[in-house]
Amino acid sequence: MSDDQQVTAAGNELNASFLAAKDRSDKTLARLEENPGKFTMLTGDRPTGRLHLGHYFGSIRERVAMQNKGVHTNIIIADYQVITDRDTTEHMEDNVLGLVLDYLAAGIDPAKTMIFTHSAVPAENQLMLPFMSLVTEAELHRNPTVKSEMEASGHALTGLLLTYPVHQACDILFCKANVVPIGKDNLPHVELTRTIARRFNDRYTKKNPVFPEPAAILSESPEIPGLDGRKMSKSYGNSIMLSATAEETAKLIKKSPTDSERTISFDPVNRPQVSALLTTAGLVTGRDPADIAEEIGDSGAGALKQYVISSVNDFLAPHRERRAELAKDMDSVRDILHEGNRKANAIAEETLEQVREAMGMRY
Repeated sequence: MSDDQQVTAAGNELNASFLAAKDRSDKTLARLEENPGKFTMLTGDRPTGRLHLGHYFGSIRERVAMQNKGVHTNIIIADYQVITDRDTTEHMEDNVLGLVLDYLAAGIDPAKTMIFTHSAVPAENQLMLPFMSLVTEAELHRNPTVKSEMEASGHALTGLLLTYPVHQACDILFCKANVVPIGKDNLPHVELTRTIARRFNDRYTKKNPVFPEPAAILSESPEIPGLDGRKMSKSYGNSIMLSATAEETAKLIKKSPTDSERTISFDPVNRPQVSALLTTAGLVTGRDPADIAEEIGDSGAGALKQYVISSVNDFLAPHRERRAELAKDMDSVRDILHEGNRKANAIAEETLEQVREAMGMRY
């Protein structure tokens, strides 16, 4: 087979895998709507900085919706995964507590959703040992997310980065999560988690499976551009942080680049920077970006930026108010995290006992 044929074959395989995952996602969502209490969800964030609007519209809003439907929701703050591609844990505590504040301000209810950290749940991390025996080195190297993150960071391929997808399988499977909301780019992680669950069950406990094979719930949210037209990212400095003040937000939007055309139009291909501002305004107002562009018309970039500033600040005002109120009592915020860690430890210990039992390792 020629190189071109191999590339084509690989592309066809990926497309078939995505279509199968999309079909599974649609069917799972339909069942979830009918009986949300039968589903357990796991999702989370790396505490590498503050959360931004992209996080809110891309995932946090959906977490709150699932929680309120009655799904058993769990959020992991993946502190150990920060060191997959970084050499420091500076500001870790502030970042972790900042995530908790934003979750709570956005509507996450700790009475319904377990919030916990990697490093506080030893039994969850211990699942790495049996899980690592279920995957090959070639499977780890093939994971596109590992490749892209290594290239983006410029960091050497550490053992932790290489095994990142297995660690995520531990996150998902320790609490028996059967749904994982993700974007298309993270689908390979869930597919590997399904493989690990299946292989463990087949090898050690065919009659009474320990682990479910979780379904990816593929996000319908479009990729949210940053203020410069590129992907919204903390590292690009083009993100509107949920915790930013109204003044900080206004300053960031005012200095965002546009182009030389005075008439405002929504054209993501040819006018990415103007369209990024319109997309942001559309998200926070619930309006069509093209309608906003038509309304502003010949008033130019200055008028567009003022509209975006006003719209974003109006949208974020309740979040900021709730966050500021919560931040007055950080002991209570820490208590919420400690309680989540306690619950996660109890679940992880029980799962690890089931794993030991299945493997014949209870002496």
